[in-house]
Amino acid sequence: MIERLDTVKRQTLRDHVSDALRAAIISGELEPGALYSAPWLSERFGVSATPVREAMLDLVKQGLVTSVPNKGFRVTETSDEDLDAIAKIRMLLEPPSVRAIIDLIPATDLPGLRAQADKIVEAAKRGDLVEYVDADQRFHLMLLEYCRNPRLSQIVSDLRAQTRLFGLAALVARGELEQSAQEHHTIIDLIEHNQGEELELFLRKHIGHVRGIWAAGNTPDHHIP
Repeated sequence: MIERLDTVKRQTLRDHVSDALRAAIISGELEPGALYSAPWLSERFGVSATPVREAMLDLVKQGLVTSVPNKGFRVTETSDEDLDAIAKIRMLLEPPSVRAIIDLIPATDLPGLRAQADKIVEAAKRGDLVEYVDADQRFHLMLLEYCRNPRLSQIVSDLRAQTRLFGLAALVARGELEQSAQEHHTIIDLIEHNQGEELELFLRKHIGHVRGIWAAGNTPDHHIP
């Protein structure tokens, strides 16, 4: 039993470190392209090197960092060309896919979707970037689940992980993240009223806003998903 409890404690610490590292990457505290050693990170976050290495390996799987043998971990860089390509692929996949299944979403499922949208808004109010990203991703994948196409869901999940929703920290600083978060309720409103064409157009605009943030350095008139 002692060994099992130690494992649980270690896993919890690993999760906490992973969340802290993800937050630092999303906020830009850990800069894209920069190389960080496990000892430096362990000192920075006040924990031993072992949970840091374990947490960073988790982030490697998520595409947030790459492992550099005998040196540490490099935060993944995403070029403008990559971001353009990702936005275009998302435009091709998400809006028409969600529009196609709008009739398959039962009214009894809408409260669950609204509850998930509320989590996004609540995370925005707290300025919790990790929770915001997680809740946001979960919301969009919940919609895609109605397509009954696991490959589609995985592709979209991977694309979103590669972008990491750049610019969130700046929106928090300006107090605009909550306003952007509310757009998820607009998506549900369009689903509830069976406005498929409007939903597809809104999702295209939604994704375009994201790319606008990446390109324009987080200008105030842009929103995020």
